[in-house]
Amino acid sequence: MKKQQLLLLSGGVILFCLIYFFGQTIPPKKKSTVVSATDADTRSILDASKSNLTPSQQAQLNQLETGIVRGDIKDQQIKVYRQIAAFWRDTAHLLLPYSYYTAEAAKLENSEKSLTFAAHLYLQEMRGNIAPPLKQWMANQARDLFTVALEINPQNDSSKVGLGSAYLFGAEGVNSPPEGILKIREVAEKDSTNVFAQFMLGYGALVSGQFDKAIDRLLKVTRLQHNNTEAVFLLAEAYEKSGDNVNAIGWYEEGKKHVTNPQLIGAIDEKIKSLK
Repeated sequence: MKKQQLLLLSGGVILFCLIYFFGQTIPPKKKSTVVSATDADTRSILDASKSNLTPSQQAQLNQLETGIVRGDIKDQQIKVYRQIAAFWRDTAHLLLPYSYYTAEAAKLENSEKSLTFAAHLYLQEMRGNIAPPLKQWMANQARDLFTVALEINPQNDSSKVGLGSAYLFGAEGVNSPPEGILKIREVAEKDSTNVFAQFMLGYGALVSGQFDKAIDRLLKVTRLQHNNTEAVFLLAEAYEKSGDNVNAIGWYEEGKKHVTNPQLIGAIDEKIKSLK
């Protein structure tokens, strides 16, 4: 399956399975240009995204973009950024530029709700299979958004975990990703039932090869949220990588209960078959 064009779906089972089994994308109808792994900056990302558009879509986008220049007041600029974001989501079906323009609108609006929404869009996408320079760019964007959100509400534990997660994913900082782990652990130690903190600590342990710790954290998540399908599949992967195929199969089977797409079910069945 090619890895170019991403259909935006809202944090559900299908989105996770697309990311987990097939990377960041769904099959496009045409060949697409992706961002260079060595040139992950805002301009190159937007230019690469535009190269996927049809001539009529490019004309539509150009018309929207002129509104940014004309917008001489903040409310007008916010409106235009949201219109461009909606274009990327609903017409072009590309998540990265949608996230970027949603974030630009959020920065101008400067509300905790809009800032954290935009930041979580980046966090959601970063859990896919992304080239390190691009992932770092996204992590930096999320870091900046969560930082401003915490200035508005320093007591928001979700934003604290989000900021720590941004460092965990490679955002530039004084001592990241260890700095990110400390920020997330602080919340988890204060509230052991914080699912977001437990999940991100489990995810961090998994990607760093600490499979026993990953299993411990992800089991906590599944006990707190029985239908957290992303945690279920990551738990299956953690057991698989630790060499415990029996438990890995069991959790892949559990995850399959929440999937209805025949292609995804087939991929899970192939994974289970390979572990027997």
